[in-house]
Amino acid sequence: MSGHNKWSTIKQKKGKNDAARAKVFTKIGRELIVAIKTGGSADPNVNAKLRDTIAKAKAANVPNDNIERIIKKAANDTDSTNYEAVTYEGYGPSGVAVIVEALTDNRNRTAGEVRHYFDKFGGNMGTQGCVSFMFSKKGVIVIEREDLEKDEDTVMSDALDCGASDFETDDDIFTIYTEPEDFSEVREGLEKLGYVFASAELEMVPDTYTKLEDEETATKMQKMLDMFEDNDDIQNVWHNWEA
Repeated sequence: MSGHNKWSTIKQKKGKNDAARAKVFTKIGRELIVAIKTGGSADPNVNAKLRDTIAKAKAANVPNDNIERIIKKAANDTDSTNYEAVTYEGYGPSGVAVIVEALTDNRNRTAGEVRHYFDKFGGNMGTQGCVSFMFSKKGVIVIEREDLEKDEDTVMSDALDCGASDFETDDDIFTIYTEPEDFSEVREGLEKLGYVFASAELEMVPDTYTKLEDEETATKMQKMLDMFEDNDDIQNVWHNWEA
């Protein structure tokens, strides 16, 4: 999940119980399988998408044994399930813009479930392109300040030297932005310099944000996001709710 409260969302995910973490691992495992099938190779040295997905898995604390097992299974083609990437767009309560990215083996099932979640909490699923114009696709790399020995100027200089397009800082984190086509190169450059990421992936970053003024509407929005996250088919949900 992403939005204005990106860092709080990352911390929340890292602190989830075992069942919730297992669901995150399952979703990233599906991404690894698709990265291998679409990239045509189980070798991350020649499959850039697989390299990026492995980095995402490590940032989410997926154990190396799990990653290696999934890659081996996909390489041996023992999983015959064909997943299709599908994106849905719509509005949450009070017009919050929402983009839902899914990997599904049954488009009709997933579309019905996504539509139900929108409707249940006062939103509505729209047509392709109805909200995506409010977002920009960017590489986003988050580095925690805690235990990081380098100061802000050094981190910013390293990021820009590696090809980053923008850099933000707050009390807890550094956020590094890249153009989509530069993401892999910047991430790998920072890895070589010894940086460890709280998260690293391509995201849909909102251009503007929507505030929900009353608690009831905010509660509906959060419940809708929770239902999206609990669905195994849904990989990412991007929104412009300023929580």
